[in-house]
Amino acid sequence: MDALTGAVVIARESPLAPDLGHLMARHTADMHAETPPESIHMLDAGALAAPGIAFYVMRHAGTPIGMGALKRLGDGAGEVKSMHVLAEWRGSGLSRRMLDHLMAEAAAEGLARLMLETGSQPGFAAARGLYAGAGFAVCGPFADYREDPNSVYMTRTLPGAEGACDGRGAGPQPMPSAP
Repeated sequence: MDALTGAVVIARESPLAPDLGHLMARHTADMHAETPPESIHMLDAGALAAPGIAFYVMRHAGTPIGMGALKRLGDGAGEVKSMHVLAEWRGSGLSRRMLDHLMAEAAAEGLARLMLETGSQPGFAAARGLYAGAGFAVCGPFADYREDPNSVYMTRTLPGAEGACDGRGAGPQPMPSAP
């Protein structure tokens, strides 16, 4: 595993790069596999290219195998968006490596906390476990999100920062069990 992770590079790139189509398509398919369309909050490549969003690609031998983005929310907060590692690369620590990279980038940009939305369905259990293992705790909806039984909202204060989920009193809560 060490040789594999050493051969993997994560860099900031444009989500509109032509060789990312397969990665974007796989992410989209995974999001639609268990989640009703009205509960899917992923951003397409064009939306990920917007100002205020930093997009990162994970490559192995030049081939894109993962991605993740940071969206600035204001008030020192950011959101993890579109984090995805291709299924055939999972289980080797690469998802955690991407998450650690996003957290380090957020801290370097001066963000005090990170938030995210992920699915509540069984297919998202590994993602919820990854986020919980990285110090994220369940919280209430933030930014423009609303209560949704298909969504789990999580937050994490970054090193050196204090604060709850979103300033609306929706601080950390117990992790819900999968439906």
